[in-house]
Amino acid sequence: MPLEIRTLGGLEVVRDGEPAALPASRKTRALLAYLAVTAVPHRRERLCELFWEIPDDPRGSLRWSLTKLRSLVDDADIQRVVATREAVRFDPHDADVDVLELRNALNDSSGTLGPERLAEIAAWFRGEFLEGVDLPNCPAFQNWLVAERESVRALRRQVLSALITAYGNDPEAALPHARALVEVDPRDETAQLLLIRLLGRAGRVREAREQHEIARRLLEESDVSATNRLALALREIDTARTDPRSDGASAKRDQPNALQKIRFCTAKDGVRIAYATVGAGPPLAKAANWLSHLEYDWESPIWRHLMALLSERHTLLRYDERGNGLSDLDAKDISFDAFVSDLEAVIEASDVDRFPLFGLSQGCSVAIAYAVRHPERVTRLILHGGYPRGWRKRGDREQIIAREAMLTLVRIGWGQSNPAFRQVYTSLFFPDGTQEQIDWFNELQRICTTPGNAVRLLRAMGEIDVSELLHQVRVPTLVTHCKGDAVIPFEEGRKLAMGIPGARFVQLESMNHLMLEHEPAWMRFASEVRAFLASSS
Repeated sequence: MPLEIRTLGGLEVVRDGEPAALPASRKTRALLAYLAVTAVPHRRERLCELFWEIPDDPRGSLRWSLTKLRSLVDDADIQRVVATREAVRFDPHDADVDVLELRNALNDSSGTLGPERLAEIAAWFRGEFLEGVDLPNCPAFQNWLVAERESVRALRRQVLSALITAYGNDPEAALPHARALVEVDPRDETAQLLLIRLLGRAGRVREAREQHEIARRLLEESDVSATNRLALALREIDTARTDPRSDGASAKRDQPNALQKIRFCTAKDGVRIAYATVGAGPPLAKAANWLSHLEYDWESPIWRHLMALLSERHTLLRYDERGNGLSDLDAKDISFDAFVSDLEAVIEASDVDRFPLFGLSQGCSVAIAYAVRHPERVTRLILHGGYPRGWRKRGDREQIIAREAMLTLVRIGWGQSNPAFRQVYTSLFFPDGTQEQIDWFNELQRICTTPGNAVRLLRAMGEIDVSELLHQVRVPTLVTHCKGDAVIPFEEGRKLAMGIPGARFVQLESMNHLMLEHEPAWMRFASEVRAFLASSS
């Protein structure tokens, strides 16, 4: 059985399945942890600076500590503490260092870890990283320790979030991991909201109320708006219990599609645009984005949770972009100006007056242009995954070459029954998608538009540039963007927020362009949107 060095909690050295006695010296224990976790050679001078003060005999203290460590971790035929005249390193040969195993597992998995393996990894965490190994009088080491602790907390959050997502359809199975996520940082609003909603979905309403009160007390001093979002989460649980359409978790998926009303209007160049309304309450308009189909979207595990969110307290008005879905596929003009004109035509045909406007991806730029042209109508802007400049306008030569190569793939393979070509595009949009979600998006691409239109639409998006309009936006604006978005660079989302006066920016921890339903990032997004819309009522 290999030697084990456990750092995800108090420091432990395990030999043959039994804990070994650690050196009495805290600095010697800290030295072992530092060498084992970093697993690289360190100059003796550097180690002396980290652990011993000049008035002492740093080199003598280092030699004494290394002697203690050899007796603890070396075997008769294996030397793990390797020291030369210049440097010292820990050789992890036939030794398991839990934090290194953790990082390797997460880095090598490419998002394919199953729930059983994730649960096994989650069990490695016994407490704070290197709990009890602090050296307040050694500031350089302490700085390293604090940084490592934050890094390990992030890894733990990653594991727990993946587990919660894996058990998304089973709230009881997800609850222990949601509780652990809150324990990592009780002041993490996203984790608190996730736990409250899971308790509600599991039917544990009393516990949800108790958790709400705990979270409210923790967050009310630092963020008053957070208490509003917590209250909204609790209200959703009460609504789900009393709504006769509710199955205890959400309204039945097929109801909105059956209830929506699809109509057609005509843009100024004669192109027919299909639009739909669904829900009840004040109007909320959504600018069209890449790939939509008014009928099929409600069946999609990619889109339905977004539309359910936007229509839960509003009458949602949305439409298929020209060249997409039920709108005319043979439009001669596919350009940014035409996109904005289509939104104007839909608004006029639907006879709405004032409304919040939601934009996603290139729909953000359309929404911005409309809000600047019609400030008397737009009350609020919500922009997710957007950009002020299209891919051709950003001046990134490598990005342009990559996009042109993608257009070639689209032109050749978009309409084929074999989804291999479309899969390349899907992997950018939803790298963390389930097989069902991936298959659905592959098929949606084929259903929504033709290969020729797909190329034309993508080229038009590359030419978008609303940079000069941002400072003219005069309505409250919420901008959200996924940190790992491979479709639209995260920096473009930041540019939107920085350019719009007073805009609130929310970074979402997701690799996907649009968050999937059971991601913690989706819970955060939904909470932000509900609170933002509620504050205008």
